Amino acid sequence: MNIIKGSKSLIKTAAAFVAAVFVICYLALFGIPATKVNADVGQPDIPVPALSDVHCASYCVYDKTTGYIVISMNPDDRIYPASMTKIMTCLLSLELLDTSVKLEVSPSALAGLDADSSLMGVLEGEKVKVSELLYGLMLPSGNDAANVLGEGCIDAFFEKYPAGGANVNADGVNAQYLLDTMHDTKDHILSSRKLEAFALLMNLRADTLGCKGTHFVNACGLPDDNHYTTAYDLTLIMAAASEIDDFNTLISAPSHVFVGTNRHKADAWSYVKNSNYLLYDPWLASKTANGTDSHLSAVIGGKTGTTSQAGKGLTIYTVNENGHELMISICGIPQDYYFYTTMYLASVTAYGNLACWESDPVTRVYGTTGDYRWVNAPESEQPVFDPLINPGDEPKGYDLVTQTPSPTPVPDDAVPEEEVETGDNLELFIKHNPVVSGVIGGLILLISVLNIVLWVRINRIKHSAVRRAKKLETKKN
Repeated sequence: MNIIKGSKSLIKTAAAFVAAVFVICYLALFGIPATKVNADVGQPDIPVPALSDVHCASYCVYDKTTGYIVISMNPDDRIYPASMTKIMTCLLSLELLDTSVKLEVSPSALAGLDADSSLMGVLEGEKVKVSELLYGLMLPSGNDAANVLGEGCIDAFFEKYPAGGANVNADGVNAQYLLDTMHDTKDHILSSRKLEAFALLMNLRADTLGCKGTHFVNACGLPDDNHYTTAYDLTLIMAAASEIDDFNTLISAPSHVFVGTNRHKADAWSYVKNSNYLLYDPWLASKTANGTDSHLSAVIGGKTGTTSQAGKGLTIYTVNENGHELMISICGIPQDYYFYTTMYLASVTAYGNLACWESDPVTRVYGTTGDYRWVNAPESEQPVFDPLINPGDEPKGYDLVTQTPSPTPVPDDAVPEEEVETGDNLELFIKHNPVVSGVIGGLILLISVLNIVLWVRINRIKHSAVRRAKKLETKKN
């Protein structure tokens, strides 16, 4: 009898074990009911400062479409541009250089760059593609990249527009202009004075664009009493640069990973991000301080600039809902207000776009600030339709982005979510969790086999006990 009682106890234990395993498997397959927990981690709406609360030396919002200033404060006052200088450096580099060729970093390109210089990080003797130098110029704001490009531009200028030749650049000059202005020979300029020559080309282009308060002495924006511009002039330079598609690609890129070179052997030797934070959160400029819609449709990109002498500044390129292209420059933000730089820029951007809209309240660009974002990805992953970055781009079968997205089509035979059966959940779980499903299935099979073996064993023990009891009873009789 003790054997039988022990067998019953064993059966109960086995049954409990099997039941527990089945419960665990069920919960793994179909989920464990959980108490819903809410956490408020969203970004609250933050109103931009009123224009009267923006602390800066000057600002200017220039409508490239009409050729007029929309709003401004001290737009013609002289300011130090710092790295906003590199807008002009980039413009000339894209005109003169093939982005696929490599330039070698010279000792003179790295000379004079002190510890306060922002750098791309190239080394003497390094051979770097122009396209990489341009990213190094515009994202980490590399003074080294600016100098390498400036020197490369002078080599290209002498080659494309030789002295005495018929070819002239957009400013109507060739290399003879440099020879006459610098009172020097070609060989000596190319060996010792390339960056001086490049500054002459920068000033010549500024004059061509109508900049009345600008004078450059270097390609990178390092402080110098004779290196200055105005907020208005910066918008004119940005307007000219925005005509170049590659420029818009550069200023709109949120990040860049550099490829290997002869000095930096491995790819990804440096990773850089765009310092124009309004590029990441253009919604900040979607409303004015009192909540009025600014009708800003897109922030294409821009260039920052900071030195202790210049303060902080930014010049950006935006598009209004009415299709007007606005160039916005804010200059001379004092050091005590550096933390407010993005919000100050957002304020000037919002009020400038609102004023532009009020002058021409017609919707020509559909969508909001988030609809036209350039993606820093391989060509195959780029937007198929982006007329703001690529003027003249056609939809080619794609609909214009609107403020109200179209609902996702649902097939006629689709099963409503609430009608999906348990079997579908099981099938999805098995599909997405093959390893776990295999382990659970194997465990169930093993338990089933052990259960059968256990029952057979218990029955044998039971029958053997009964036979022994009958034999004992027979002996007694």
